[in-house]
Amino acid sequence: MELLNINCLGKALRLEGTPAGWQQLFWDNTLVAEKNASAEREGLSALQFELSAVAQDGTAATTRVRLETDLQWQPFVLKYRLLVDEQEAVQGQRNTRDIERQTPVVPITKTNKLSLLGLGALALKLLKSAKLVKVALAGASVAAYSWLFSFQFAIALIACLVFHEYGHIRAMKYFGIKTKGIYLIPFMGGLALSDEKINTRWQDVVISIMGPSFGLLLSIAGLVVYWLTGSMFFAGLAAFNALLNLFNLLPILPLDGGHILKSISFSMNSVLGLVACVAGAAFGVFISYTLGLALLGFLLLIGSVEIVFEWRGRHQSHLLPLDRYGQIFSAVWYLITVGALISIIWYFAGHGDDMLRVPLQILKS
Repeated sequence: MELLNINCLGKALRLEGTPAGWQQLFWDNTLVAEKNASAEREGLSALQFELSAVAQDGTAATTRVRLETDLQWQPFVLKYRLLVDEQEAVQGQRNTRDIERQTPVVPITKTNKLSLLGLGALALKLLKSAKLVKVALAGASVAAYSWLFSFQFAIALIACLVFHEYGHIRAMKYFGIKTKGIYLIPFMGGLALSDEKINTRWQDVVISIMGPSFGLLLSIAGLVVYWLTGSMFFAGLAAFNALLNLFNLLPILPLDGGHILKSISFSMNSVLGLVACVAGAAFGVFISYTLGLALLGFLLLIGSVEIVFEWRGRHQSHLLPLDRYGQIFSAVWYLITVGALISIIWYFAGHGDDMLRVPLQILKS
């Protein structure tokens, strides 16, 4: 990831690095110094190089450049000092907020696994110049859900999807990320697309969890309206919306829950941290099977195995890891949201209505 980008002798001096301790220093996009990965991944460090030039009188001149850094990953703080011929040229400090707001010089490339969601996103990118695409997809979604349920319920479900995706959009805008809008895909839900890449795992967590959090608020609103009016329509809307957002929180990529759990797990630097994360997921599997939520427990198990397999490559990520506070806060936020959504589904399933029992039956299937 890009740790620093400052001016040095009229050209850009850029420091790239990873939590594994690896660092590379570029001057005018040319590699001039590097440090290999090592156990000493934090603390004081220095990279230096020399620039040679020929003066007008024909004599050779050498300029020595030295970048001294004091790096801490959790929470991220980078103190730096640039010396040119042993004279201090600039000094400063960077933190997590600076990383969040930066636009890396080297574009971030990401290879996505082949999936229906990935193919859908690719198709949307190819058609993004057509302004009628959103309207056409929304119309197709209304028709598809009307065929499965009713026109009124289809409109309500579309509203739930849009509200969920709007949560992602609001989080993106909070971080200053340009968005492309919301696209509805029949039988698959929706997508909130952006023009830019994220720089930190905290951004990944917040953007991912804000969709289900907005969905939870909408289910609570439906629950309140049901209490006030007794309308079964709002009861069904609250229950099915809770199920929709609960599935989005399953720890399987590319779902929201997969991004959240991955960001938490990959920010842990020790095997103990991974063990704690897996133990927590295993407890979730146990609770799911104890309550008879077989499908939820099975998908939790798959998500846990996926995290273990990908954990080894966490230090090669371009994303700034979560600090300890961020890990705990993200995990608590995730668990509270999941628990609240399950509670809403469980509450309505006990009302004796066959339709309201469907979300719970799906989890038990």
